[in-house]
Amino acid sequence: MTSTRRSSQRGSVYLGIAGGLFLVSGALAGGYFLLAGDARADVGQLPSGKASGKAASQGAPTDPADLQALVETSLGDAVDVVIAGSTVSMRWSDLGVGLDEAELAHAARRAASDEPLGSLREAGALPVKLDRDVAVAAMTELKGRFDRASVDARLDLEAREVKAEVPGFGIDVFASLAKIEAAARSGLDKLELAGVPLPARVTRDSLGITDISKVMGHYETKFATSDKDRNFNLKLAASKLNGYVVAPHATLSFNAVVGDRTEKEGYKIAHVITAGEMVDGLAGGTCQISTTLFGAAFFAALDIDDMHNHSRPSAYTPLAFDATVVYPRADLVLSNPYDFPVAIHYVVASGVAKVEILGPGRPYTKVVFERKIYEEFPYLTEERLDEELPLDQTLIDQPGFPGYKAVRLRKLYDGKKLVRTDKWNVTYKPVTEYIRKGTNPDPLAVLPEQKKHHGPMKPTDGNSQMSQ
Repeated sequence: MTSTRRSSQRGSVYLGIAGGLFLVSGALAGGYFLLAGDARADVGQLPSGKASGKAASQGAPTDPADLQALVETSLGDAVDVVIAGSTVSMRWSDLGVGLDEAELAHAARRAASDEPLGSLREAGALPVKLDRDVAVAAMTELKGRFDRASVDARLDLEAREVKAEVPGFGIDVFASLAKIEAAARSGLDKLELAGVPLPARVTRDSLGITDISKVMGHYETKFATSDKDRNFNLKLAASKLNGYVVAPHATLSFNAVVGDRTEKEGYKIAHVITAGEMVDGLAGGTCQISTTLFGAAFFAALDIDDMHNHSRPSAYTPLAFDATVVYPRADLVLSNPYDFPVAIHYVVASGVAKVEILGPGRPYTKVVFERKIYEEFPYLTEERLDEELPLDQTLIDQPGFPGYKAVRLRKLYDGKKLVRTDKWNVTYKPVTEYIRKGTNPDPLAVLPEQKKHHGPMKPTDGNSQMSQ
């Protein structure tokens, strides 16, 4: 009997549990239908074409043929293409954008019936695709118009300014293709193409100099403009030095910078001094370039590490103020003693060779050149017989010139105070005078006109001085 009561109690419990579960399931089902009804009510309240992005608005679906006509018309719409700040108006079709027929039916089902293009544009889902060949051709044409090369930093030696570099710009074709397609699917009215900066090869930092505002020293020499080949040599050698920057405590070798003066390099035959005699030789005139550079370096108070005077004085500079160069044996070597770089400005034009040493300024208020001659040597005369000249008639092929021993001084001043004196001993050998004497007994033989000689003037005073 007790067992029967226990079974009855268990049955009551099971029935209670089952009933509870039935009530819960009923409540859940009711809630589901209520929520579903609310969701349908919400969809019906959305603006036309929105439908939460998942379904079109109520009404008749968009006809794919109608949508195709609308899209094809829109491909002729103008779009502002922005390229590095500049704007050019183009059509989508010019950019290679065309109808994507494979997407047309799907887009028609998705489009809002009352505003099909607007709804697809908002969703970025216009049925268009990109013809890469047409797009690349369009980008190539735009690159030709809008790409710009970088501009290297440079020394504006005339204005005495260091011009900073300007980076260039190039359209990135393949990055731009993705931007065109994305903008076209959204029907945007403005599109900015992708671009890449083109760095300059030479930057302001790589120039190694930032201040060329002051002329620290200058010098000029003159030359006859009638000697075309010699003038060419002057300009060619000077061009190698113009703009050259000498770093702090660095050296400049004339031979290393200018290089070998060969016919291959473009040098021509002109007058040179060889063994004390003026003759024609390759690269004649180069020594005037080295001498003029020496003069500017002298007054800029650069260190003169190695230099050589000519075997005879030069006509274009005072005695003891010249510097000959012969590749590779005789060189002019200068050093920059300062903690800042300096630049060379070299101009050869209109019969004048001029050099400026540019930088932030020299620490000396005055630099003085002084020359003192303390010994002179007479020259020899040599006679050369000439069978074509009339008998016993003479012509001077090369005037004689005395030899000298002199001292060259450089005095550096800070205000009126003499800070430093540099001293060089200078020697010139006598220049032999060459005379041609005729041996032709023919009475009809004619004596040619004596050519003019443009040699150095003999110093009237042993002392000379210049200052800057």
